[in-house]
Amino acid sequence: MKLFNILVIALSTAFTLETAKIPATVNLSESQVRWEASKVTGTHWGYVPIKNAELDYSDGKIIGGTFDMDMVNLTVEDLTDPKSNGNLTNHLKSDDFFSVEKFNTSTFEITEAKTSNGTDYTISGVLTIKGISHPASFPAKVTVAGTTITAVGALTFDRTDYDIKFRSGNFFENLGDRMIYDEVKLDVKLVATI
Repeated sequence: MKLFNILVIALSTAFTLETAKIPATVNLSESQVRWEASKVTGTHWGYVPIKNAELDYSDGKIIGGTFDMDMVNLTVEDLTDPKSNGNLTNHLKSDDFFSVEKFNTSTFEITEAKTSNGTDYTISGVLTIKGISHPASFPAKVTVAGTTITAVGALTFDRTDYDIKFRSGNFFENLGDRMIYDEVKLDVKLVATI
């Protein structure tokens, strides 16, 4: 009988912990990923639409989640000339960069969300681009207003880790002012409702 009681308590505790996790619905129209990359002669930036996203929420804190980025529909926003904009956009989608015909989605999956105050977080997880996955961490700020959670953070990754080596100074010599820096910054904003 004692063993039965222990099992019942263990199962009810596990059930309570599982039900305490609330999936927060991410509002895709209010959420965004802004990319920024630099070369010797300047910086380009644009957006990558979020096509799926979820945040796991428990006891007033984010505990997990994931977001998928639609690489097919990435945009370039800093170039106003239609021809230049189209050329860069198409180049970014080519095999020199993101190979979007083969890999139309990039993903970040949260494996750990550390916070001491429920506002300032260190988000750790796995970033997958072109089918290649690497661990990544970044600071984020989370605000809660009523039933709305807003999480904002900046993730920086080395593009060469994801087989994006075009004009990288680490792989090609004598590039001069044609060199493109390896770091790419993603400014992430997720707005979710619990």
